[in-house]
Amino acid sequence: MKLSIVVPCYNEEKNIPLILERFESCIKRDDIEVILVNNGSSDGSQQVLDQLINNYSFARTVHVEQNQGYGYGILFGLSQTRGEYIGWTHADMQTDPADLLKALNIIETNDNSQNLYIKGLRKNRPLFDVFFTFGMSIFETIFMKKNLFDINAQPNVFHRSFYKSWNNPPHDFSLDLYALYIAKKNGLNVIRFDVIFPNRIHGQSSWNTGLASKWKFIKRTLQYSIKLKEELNNGVHRS
Repeated sequence: MKLSIVVPCYNEEKNIPLILERFESCIKRDDIEVILVNNGSSDGSQQVLDQLINNYSFARTVHVEQNQGYGYGILFGLSQTRGEYIGWTHADMQTDPADLLKALNIIETNDNSQNLYIKGLRKNRPLFDVFFTFGMSIFETIFMKKNLFDINAQPNVFHRSFYKSWNNPPHDFSLDLYALYIAKKNGLNVIRFDVIFPNRIHGQSSWNTGLASKWKFIKRTLQYSIKLKEELNNGVHRS
């Protein structure tokens, strides 16, 4: 298996059929697998997965009984992967599954591909979200002393050996920050490529529901950044 992609699904029953169809339309090789994680959903996501998953030879599903965070669902999915290269993207149809093929193409056309970290760079976003992301990126870049822009862009793809080096990754939305920062810290060649970021087709974000949710996200991210820096100073994340 060349590439394993984890797709965490939290209350995405309406988007699951769409993302499976989109993956089927763009995956034209048999060495890619897609692992859809039912991340403790409270809607009909599990029933939809049970009904559809056997129709798609490239896909399989795993189940998290109780939601323990966005990062936890991804980490659980990564633990089930078989690919030489692994990573994740979102199930909300705001990230095109075809972008994963672009990431894999970058890997397959570069030397020293085990040292690559491939990540999207979002385009076509609402102006307010752009300003929000820019402000958070500036803070993280200054505070962590690494170039950390558009931290939550998807997809994320890297060699399995990088994942095996992780120590105490977070279980919430800070996983994107953790992975990008550790990639920079470990000297991986981080390659960004443009991805289109349209509006959601169905449902709403589990966290981005307005100004209050953004403020909560900011506080949580700042708290984790401080915690991560303290752990680095104590040698917890040394490679």
